[in-house]
Amino acid sequence: MLSILSEGEEKLERGYELKRKGYGFRRVEERVEEVLGIQGRAISSKGWTRDRVEARSLFCYWAVRELGLSNTFIARKLGMSQPAVGYAVRKGEELARERGLSLER
Repeated sequence: MLSILSEGEEKLERGYELKRKGYGFRRVEERVEEVLGIQGRAISSKGWTRDRVEARSLFCYWAVRELGLSNTFIARKLGMSQPAVGYAVRKGEELARERGLSLER
């Protein structure tokens, strides 16, 4: 039980630290574009091309798991359903792990 609580506390602290450093919705979007080498707000643009799907997935992962933003908030901002955001978070986690990508430089 204590490990679950401490894990939750660590996630909160991580989110606060990133926000203190200036990470928010737009900054995460810029970082995704930077690490994936894409331009022009691919995250919020409609379409199912591979680069857009990867960008949205990585964005959702970092926004939800790193910053602590809710699936509901992200779904509303990106025009996605909540289940789609949950799926994107899992895909983004896989992408980050496979490619060794990190939100912070």
